[in-house]
Amino acid sequence: MAYDAFLYEVKDGIATITFNRPDRLNAITFAVYAQLRDLLAELRGDDSVKVLVITGQGRGFCSGGDVEDIIGKLFDRDMRGVLEFTRMTGAVVNNLRRLDKPVIASINGIAAGAGAVIAAASDFRILSERAKFAFLFTKVGLAGGDMGIAYLLPRIVGLGRAIEILMLGDTIDAQTSERIGLANKVVPEAELQAATMELAQRLANGPALAYSMTKQMLNNELSMDLEAAIENEALGQALLLMGKDHREFYNSFVEKRPPNWTGR
Repeated sequence: MAYDAFLYEVKDGIATITFNRPDRLNAITFAVYAQLRDLLAELRGDDSVKVLVITGQGRGFCSGGDVEDIIGKLFDRDMRGVLEFTRMTGAVVNNLRRLDKPVIASINGIAAGAGAVIAAASDFRILSERAKFAFLFTKVGLAGGDMGIAYLLPRIVGLGRAIEILMLGDTIDAQTSERIGLANKVVPEAELQAATMELAQRLANGPALAYSMTKQMLNNELSMDLEAAIENEALGQALLLMGKDHREFYNSFVEKRPPNWTGR
C-alpha cells in the first residue's frame, strides 16, 4: 500500500503512520483524511500487522484540520458537501475503533482538534513531557463534539471533566493529561520513541486474537447493560477457550517454556 499524504511503514508486525507536514504542525488536509480512512479499513484484513502506531514528524503530533486547505475551502461547499466532509472525518475515527488491533498514539507535541480526537480514539496514548492536548472546537465557533469525541472523551476522563474540556477548549499539558487519565504514560522527549516501541513490540509479540477480542468486547459493551455484557463475554470467551493460542498456553505451561502465539 502506498500513501502520499503521510508516511507509512511496516516492520516486525508493527505498522507506523507518521503525519508528515512538520512545517504546519502536521495539520490535516482532505487527502490525509481520505487516505487515513482507507488505510485503517484495509488494515483490518492485513494479518501481517499486529499493532499500529500513529505519530508525527517534528514538533507536533497533529494540529487538526488545516485552516487554509480545509476550513477556507469548506465555505465554498453547500450543506451536502460539508456533510460529506464531516462524515469522512467521522469515518476515520470509526475505522480506528473498529480496527481489531491495538493502536498506540505516540504524541510528540501538540495534538489539537482532529489530532486530539485521533489520539483519544487510539487504545494507548504515550506522551512526551512536552506534548499537549487541545480540544479547541468551541474556540473556533464550532460544537465541542466532533468526530465522535463527545462519545469517547467521557468514557476516558468522566463526564464532568469532558464537559470542562470540550466546552472551554483549554490546552491540557502532559502532566495533567496523565493525572486525569487522558495519557497512559508520560516520558521525557528523548525517550518517547523507545517507550512507544517497547509497548508496540510487547503487543506485537503477544496473543493477537486475545487482544482483538478484548477490543471488540470493550467497543460492543459500551452500549450494553450488564446482562448483555456478561452474555457477550461468555460467547467471546467460549470461542477463545477453543482457540489454538489458549491450547498453546496450556502446552507451554506444562512444558515450562514461553508460549508461541499464532493469533489463532
